[in-house]
Amino acid sequence: MPRASAADAAETARRILETATAHFAEHGYASCSVDDLARAAGVTRGAVYHHYASKPGLFAAVATRQQERVAEAIVAATRDSTPQAALREGSHAYLDGITGRTAARVLLIDGPSVLGWEEWRRLDAEGPERELRTGLREAGAPPALLDALTAALSGAMNELALWLAVRPDDAEARRQAHRALDALLDTAVSRS
Repeated sequence: MPRASAADAAETARRILETATAHFAEHGYASCSVDDLARAAGVTRGAVYHHYASKPGLFAAVATRQQERVAEAIVAATRDSTPQAALREGSHAYLDGITGRTAARVLLIDGPSVLGWEEWRRLDAEGPERELRTGLREAGAPPALLDALTAALSGAMNELALWLAVRPDDAEARRQAHRALDALLDTAVSRS
């Protein structure tokens, strides 16, 4: 049997990742088997293990990609803004990006337990939390409070995201969450 080209292998890995993303988001990590994921992706179980080594490894790849997408949304929202506007726009972009059905389930519900706390925190620190810290620093937060403000706002935004995740179609809840986020940001920046 001929070996697949690099392009074929990359396409297979991409298809597995997309399928796993959809399945983990809809059914949760615990309810998905590698056999189910392979079948849905139209590949063999061996192909899944070849590209991702294990079910936890596949979940880690899905979570990493979701964190990257959220961070990309933050960067896009803040591209041509003043520091104060960038902090606000980036925070709102985070809340909207993380509350998408896929990201919330993968990153906030299953992520901490599947990845482990340290790995979950590392992913956040390298993506959205890094952007938040930069936004706070550039908006004038005092260096002595930067770590504490970053942790407090990150935690508050994650809680707002979890609150919205169970209200996916509630437009009023989304408006309230964004208003609450504005109030938190006003307090964090004006008192810092």
